[in-house]
Amino acid sequence: MIVPMRKFLVPEIIFGVGALAEVGQAVRRLGGTRVFVVSDPGVIGAGWVDASMEHLDEAGLSVHLWSDLTPNPKDHEIAAGFKEYVQSGCDALVAIGGGSCIDTAKSIAVLSGNGGQILDYEGIDKVTKPIPPLVMCPSTGGTGADVSQFAVITDTTRLLKATLIGRALVPDISITDPRLLLTMPPDLTAHCGMDALSHGIEAYVSRAASYLTDIHALESIRLVVEHLPRSVESPADLDAREGMARASLSAGMAFTNAILGCVHALSHQIGGALDLQHGLLNAILLPHVMRFNAAADPARYVAVAEALGAPVEGMGHAEAAQAACDEVRLLADKLGIPRGLADLGVTRGHFELFAENALHDACMTTNPREVSAVDLVQIFLAAL
Repeated sequence: MIVPMRKFLVPEIIFGVGALAEVGQAVRRLGGTRVFVVSDPGVIGAGWVDASMEHLDEAGLSVHLWSDLTPNPKDHEIAAGFKEYVQSGCDALVAIGGGSCIDTAKSIAVLSGNGGQILDYEGIDKVTKPIPPLVMCPSTGGTGADVSQFAVITDTTRLLKATLIGRALVPDISITDPRLLLTMPPDLTAHCGMDALSHGIEAYVSRAASYLTDIHALESIRLVVEHLPRSVESPADLDAREGMARASLSAGMAFTNAILGCVHALSHQIGGALDLQHGLLNAILLPHVMRFNAAADPARYVAVAEALGAPVEGMGHAEAAQAACDEVRLLADKLGIPRGLADLGVTRGHFELFAENALHDACMTTNPREVSAVDLVQIFLAAL
C-alpha cells in the first residue's frame, strides 16, 4: 500500500525536570536580545516567572514582563499586548503559562510580523510573513499549544473563538519542565488533562491522521489514563505530573499535524460566548461527539478503546466504540467533571447559532464524519 504524503511540523523540544533553566540560552540561540515575557497572575504567583527571569538574566538578556490577559484571551487583549510589545522594543517572545499565555504570545508575534488585527488571520495559512522568535514554557499538562500550529482567540464581537492555523504559528522552541505542573490546582489539572485526551482522540480519528500522528495520539491517551487521576489526587506527585507533561506533548504533536474535529469546533462556540474553561467543555462534549462519529465508522475507535483500557477482546467494532465512549465518561466521573453543559449554566437558547458557527470552524474540516447544523444541535442537546 502506498502511504499518502504527509508533513509533520514540530518545534525544537527540550523536555525534562529542570528544563526551565534552558530558557535563556534558547532565546540566545534564536538571536534574541530583549525578551517580551507573556504570563498571567497565577503563574507569576507560583514563582515560575521569577525563576525564568533569573535564567534570562544569566544569559545576558533584558526582559519586559506583560501579564494583562485573561483565560480565553480576547482580541482586544492581543491588541493591547501588541502595543506594549512595540513600545518595549523587544525582539523575541517567551510565554510562561498555559494555553492562554502561549496563544497570546503567538498572536502578538503574528501582529509584529504581519500588521493589522489578529482576527484578520483567522483560518488556515493566513500568516504569510515572518514573525519574531518564540520560546514556549508550558505550565499546564494539556493544551499542547507549545508545539502546535494553532492559536485560538476570542472574538468579542461575534462571541466565539476564532482559530488561526498555519506553520508560522509553530513555536521555535518548546521547553517543558514538569515541575511547573506541580502548582496547578486539582480542577485545572483535571480540565487540562481532559483537553489532552480530547486532542489525542480527535487526532487519531481525524481525516488528516497518518502513521506519523497515530503513534503520538494513542500514546497520549494511554498516558492520560495512567497519570491524570493521580495528578488530581496527589498534586505533589512529580512522577504523575511528568506523565501528564508527556501526555500533553504527545497529544500536541498529534493534533498539530492531524488537526482536530467536532469536539473543538463546538467547544469554541460555547467558550467564546460564555467564557468557560475550554478543557471542561471538551470533557463534557467528547463522548457525545465520539458516539456521533462512531455511528458512521466505528472501526477507528477500536484502538482508542484499547488505549483507554477498555476490555475489547471479542467485541465487534461498534461495541468497542461504545466502550471507548463509556471509558471517557467514566474517567470524567472519576475526576468530578459535570455530566452536562447545563451544570455550567449553558442553556438551550443559542444552540442553532452555535451550530451554524461551528460549521465554519477550521477544526471541523478534519472531523471524520460529515455533519449538518441539525446534527450539531442534536449533539448539543445530548450533552446538555
